[in-house]
Formats: sequence, C-alpha cells, structure tokens
Amino acid sequence: MFAALGRPQLAARVPPTTAAAAPRIFAQSACSTPSSSSSSSSRVEKLPSSSIPVLRTVDAVRRWRRPHTLAQQTVGLVPTMGALHAGHLALVRAAARECHHVVVSVFLNPAQFGEREDLASYPSTWAADAAALARLDREELAADGANLGRLSAVFAPPPTEMYPSGPPGQAVDSKGSFVTITPVGEVLEGASRPTFFRGVATVCMKLFNIVQPDRVYFGQKDVQQTVVVRRMVSDFAVPTKVVVCPTERAEDGLALSSRNVYLGTRRRRVAVVLNRALVAAANSYGGGNLRREAVLGTAREVVAAVVQAQARLAPTQRVLFEVDYISLADPDTLQEVDVIDPERGAVLSGAIKMLPLEEAVPGEDVGHAGGPAVRLIDNLILEPIKA
Repeated sequence: MFAALGRPQLAARVPPTTAAAAPRIFAQSACSTPSSSSSSSSRVEKLPSSSIPVLRTVDAVRRWRRPHTLAQQTVGLVPTMGALHAGHLALVRAAARECHHVVVSVFLNPAQFGEREDLASYPSTWAADAAALARLDREELAADGANLGRLSAVFAPPPTEMYPSGPPGQAVDSKGSFVTITPVGEVLEGASRPTFFRGVATVCMKLFNIVQPDRVYFGQKDVQQTVVVRRMVSDFAVPTKVVVCPTERAEDGLALSSRNVYLGTRRRRVAVVLNRALVAAANSYGGGNLRREAVLGTAREVVAAVVQAQARLAPTQRVLFEVDYISLADPDTLQEVDVIDPERGAVLSGAIKMLPLEEAVPGEDVGHAGGPAVRLIDNLILEPIKA
C-alpha cells in the first residue's frame, strides 16, 4: 500500500485505473458535512475564469474532501510553496493522469526557513500562480483524454491555519509540535540547514492529514526530501503513496527552482556548473568507475575549471560561488559510500551557494530582491548496472 523506502525513482508511475479506490481510513471532522446552502457555495473563492475553488481553511478542505471519499474517488496532492514554474506544472499533469481529483497546495512554510534565511524575500506570486493553474486546467488537462482527472481545488491557507498554536520557531531548540525524521534528515541538506527537514516533515504531515491524498507528487530535484517523506509515510503508517517525477530542467541543464529568480543574468549563466559537475561524475560511473575518488574527482575538476575561469575576470564580469557539498551516497540512507555497489547504484547530489555580485554594472539584472546569496541543489541517480 505504501511506497517502498528504496531508491528514489526518476519517474515512479502508477498506471491510471478506473477501479474504485479503497475507502479512506482517516477520521473525518464533525465539520466535514458539505454545506447545503447555495448562497454559501456561491461565495467560494475561485481561480480566475474557472470553477476551481480556492480553499483557505482546514474545514473547507474537509467539506470538499468528504464526497470524494464517499464516492471512492482518488485524490492526488501536489504540495508547493508558490512561485510556480514548469516543474510544478509537470507534477500537476502527472497527478491528473493518475487521480480523479488533483489538489495543489500553495503555502510558504516558515518552518522550512532557518534563523539566517530570509523568509520575507521568498518570491510571492499568487496572482501569476493562480492564473497558471487555471490556464493549465482549461487548456491542457480538460482536453487530454488520457487523464483520469483534472485540477479540482487549490488549498492556500494562511499561516495561522497551518500553525494554530503560533508561528513555528526557526531555531534548532525551538519549542512546538514538530515531526523529525532522523538520521536521513541530518545529512547533506540537513547538515547545512538543521531545521529544514523538520519543517518539511511537519508541514507534509499536516497537509497529508488535512487533504488525505491517495497519492502525493514530488520532483526528483529535491531527492533528500523524497527520501525523508517516504520514510515518514512508512514509519507513521500514512495511507498515501509518494510518487517521484523527473526533474524539469532548462535547456542548458539547470534544474528549475523557484529560487532561480534570485540569480539575475550573470549568475544564471554560471549556475549550471553544478549540473555539469554531476553529469561529469555520472559519466565516470557510466565508464566503469565505482570508487568514490574516481567518480567525484571528475566533478571536482569541472568545478575547479569554472572557479579558475571566473577568477581571471574583472569584478564587473565574474561570478563567485561556494561549494557546500558534492555527495556520493547510498540510495536508501543517503550515507556516503566509498565504493558504489553496482547492484544498488547511488545518488549523486550537490549544493552550491551563488554569492552576491561583487560589483554590478549600472542597469544590470542582479536578480529578485537585489540578488542575495542563492543556494542551489541538484542530483542525478546512478542506476544499478545490469548484469
């Protein structure tokens, strides 16, 4: 019933089915009875030029969810923090192919931001997001006969609805109701951002309890997040299947991310260094190398060449960045490996911080919010070698 805790898949697909789904086993709120008032329903907020409701409260979601539970229709959830891009829309398409109803959540989760991370500068693009979702449903999902369903609702709650006891603390020792998944949440991104996966797991548990999805859709770009969520779903017996879809990329290989808007033109050109380093390492593995130093050595060479090239440029031209980590890890635990087991494969991942421009040229596009430091992550799956 649950997704296995094995290797994150590039595209974990479940064939569409018209068979009735098993009845949900979540407890329903006493407030879950649909309203019989037509005047009340006419006041429901909707996406522009559509009939898709925008739900702002937990009770509203439960009222929306109840008839689909009784009808044994499947619901897919696409969790987002807004600032939607093509990667998010690809997840909605995947959910529509496999589920009768798709819910997109739009919630900027404060618990995912550390004390030194600027929550206030995160791009907020609600009007554009709402228009993009309405357009996707109207122009693509409605016309695609291969889909099992369509976008049926958007859940966009205020922070007080998700955290009724008060804003979650961003410090490591903050008090509150949290979900913590260790040790997998303590390595890689968790080592650099110690409260990040606590925030991810907590908000995902809340969303799963509220929406009660049969399937939830994540992108491969956030590979550690998918491993953490799968572990949480298994350990807490959550009746939701975690589906992981391929990373959406720009033509030059840069993984799509809401944070890319911070880069500006100059840093955007150099930001692809991480993907190129990982591709070089993957090619080394494809060429028969299994040892850590051989595989990661090729990635380090790519990074070093870019660093040297940028150092030769003037401050008005160059881009500076720092490498947080380049990892070669076990696909289940994300613990570092010295030798790749060819029967299991591995996860190649990395994180870099693109530093603010030293000296901007007058009129230069420095990026959203003045071009602050931008943390970028990426990964590639090294598939097992077939005998």
